[in-house]
Amino acid sequence: MATRHDDEGGSRLWRGMRALIFGEDDATLRDQIEDAIDEADAAAPKRGDLSPLERQMLRNLLHFGDRTVGEVAVTRGDIVSVPKTISFEGLIEAFADAEHSRLPVTGDGLDEVIGMIHIKDVFKAQFDASRPRSIEGLLRIPLYVPESMGVLDLLARMRQGRVHLAIVVDEFGGTEGLVTIEDVVEEIVGEIEDEHDEEALGTLQLLEDGLWEADARAELDDIARDVDARLIAEDDEVDTLGGLTFLLAGRILQPGESVEHPSGWRIISVEADARRMIKLRLQAPEAASRHPAEG
Repeated sequence: MATRHDDEGGSRLWRGMRALIFGEDDATLRDQIEDAIDEADAAAPKRGDLSPLERQMLRNLLHFGDRTVGEVAVTRGDIVSVPKTISFEGLIEAFADAEHSRLPVTGDGLDEVIGMIHIKDVFKAQFDASRPRSIEGLLRIPLYVPESMGVLDLLARMRQGRVHLAIVVDEFGGTEGLVTIEDVVEEIVGEIEDEHDEEALGTLQLLEDGLWEADARAELDDIARDVDARLIAEDDEVDTLGGLTFLLAGRILQPGESVEHPSGWRIISVEADARRMIKLRLQAPEAASRHPAEG
């Protein structure tokens, strides 16, 4: 039988979600929902409850509207672009090297982005002689947005205009960065990787007896095989070391923080950002007793 506390917690979370979705004005709404998530993190897992991953996504969603375009954009120095004078053959090579689906096209420099080209248009022109092969004929117009624009507003504009790339401009009209719809979505769901993303090298490395360092994307099957067969997750929803760590801690561990696995192994965060854990360290129970870790 549900307790009164459970009923109150459930109704509070539902009221908060309803207000978030339908836009009811409540100054404390964000805090109410976050408090309910904190309570769920601290409570024992229940069948049918939100998973740790779902709760983290909900947290990201709560703060999604606070983020600005400038905070999520690819910085100017990391932009891959092509000049308007490039040949069609050079354009194909540029797409092959960049492995992006869209490339900005510049005039006299990066501060003059005149448009973008989509790889689908290049592909169609390559095999259809009736389609234009000139840069002018392939050019599409991206969005141009200020750094201060909220990501929620940007997402709405992208959906409305069916444009998935935006050029971020500064107060003087210069190019400050670039943001795609994938960058925006990652603010909610976390890092999205595809088959073209580079694999992490040295995924699992023995530092000393009883101490390992691993990429957070390391597969649990590999960890169990190479380190300790006990290092598994009882929950089938996770299959990486980062997923296991998140499941145990209920949140993203920042560098220096740690959590203990039921087997006695301690998992220590070595590198992380606000959205994900990047590098982790595994400390054996015996090693932990010799070198206590902060947790």
